Amino acid sequence: MHEFDTAMQLRDEGDGTWSGAFHDDWAIGNAINGGVVMALGLTALGRHLEADPAEANRHVDPVVISAYFMTASLGGACRVETQTLRCGRRLSTGQVSVVQEGPDGAPVERMRALASFGNLDTVDTTRQSDPPDLPPPDQCLSSDLAPPDFLNHSAFLDRVDLRLDPDTAGWAMGRPSMRGVMQGWLRLKDGREPDSTMLLWALDAFPPVAFDLGIYGWAPTLEFTGHVRRRPEPGWLRVVISSDTLTGELMEEDARIWDSAGHLVAQSRQLCSVRTQPTG
Repeated sequence: MHEFDTAMQLRDEGDGTWSGAFHDDWAIGNAINGGVVMALGLTALGRHLEADPAEANRHVDPVVISAYFMTASLGGACRVETQTLRCGRRLSTGQVSVVQEGPDGAPVERMRALASFGNLDTVDTTRQSDPPDLPPPDQCLSSDLAPPDFLNHSAFLDRVDLRLDPDTAGWAMGRPSMRGVMQGWLRLKDGREPDSTMLLWALDAFPPVAFDLGIYGWAPTLEFTGHVRRRPEPGWLRVVISSDTLTGELMEEDARIWDSAGHLVAQSRQLCSVRTQPTG
């Protein structure tokens, strides 16, 4: 079993409740990557909707999610609570909440989201933005080249094959471009091919675009809205993230993903909190 699928394992506890666990292998620092948290929640919600007697249209693909992150998820057991809100002809919508036990034993809600599922078996693209013109992966900068101390505190990067376009990676050498753009290639190291649920993880898998603005502190996600446009073809994903606005300690981060066939397969916008001021 691939590592991503192991991380998505859940046990049905009945009545819309599922039990799972976050593995430290998917942590950045002390916190579990937010994309992994969303993917686990969507996995549970998708199974819940599929089992609902009213859900007769095989809505198996997440199409849109709006997620709020209250507190950082930590390694260890978690509970996922799911609820059906509406089953329609084209989309079925539900709510999902990810909960962990706090230090005092009381439940702590980590993330709550509304999401709609549909069926992306056959999707015709009428209009889309073009994929970025990137150097081939072997001419881009691998995350394996990050300083050893950073890699030791980011087990998440051991799961990911991430290659940054050198033109947008100056921040890694202390020379941020201040344009607020980062782009490159992405796949999982163990060869697991992308699917519609994994795309929501991929939208949150790059380093924060704040790094290219000279802001190197933690940039936690407050709210995330993601759209899946079609199922991806096997192979590398092309990813572009950008930000235009920084006000106070809040900034937006926009992401777009194209598959190996050049299809725009997912896009998102998230609101992030930044903890330091730009250095450039």
